[in-house]
Amino acid sequence: MAYQNGNLALQPKRKPEEQVYREKRTVVVKRKSLPVQEKLLWLFTIIVGVLIAGVIIFRYAEVYKMNLEIRNLTNEYNEMSVEMKELQKQVQILGDPDRINKIAKSMNMSASKQDVMVDKKEQPTDTAPKE
Repeated sequence: MAYQNGNLALQPKRKPEEQVYREKRTVVVKRKSLPVQEKLLWLFTIIVGVLIAGVIIFRYAEVYKMNLEIRNLTNEYNEMSVEMKELQKQVQILGDPDRINKIAKSMNMSASKQDVMVDKKEQPTDTAPKE
């Protein structure tokens, strides 16, 4: 027999210290998948929600567009009213009888009155006959 305690090469192999593991058991609950009908119900609900949101956003876009058009038309109206007032002033200035007489005299035109005679028998009547 061999020398047992003096030579390391001949020492018996030690078993490594075993770590103590505690077994821990957890209960895993597996969820059942949703039935097809419930999946379709959820899908339908989501689609309806998206459609309603889309309609609301579309309507808000239309309202914004109409407000923009109203603002543009109001600005255009204000500009045209200012322009119309300026044109009315020009009409008053150009239609002044004294100014017209001066221009007519400078062009050697004469102002003469002519009487116009209208025969009432030849004039057509647009009214209904009296009773």
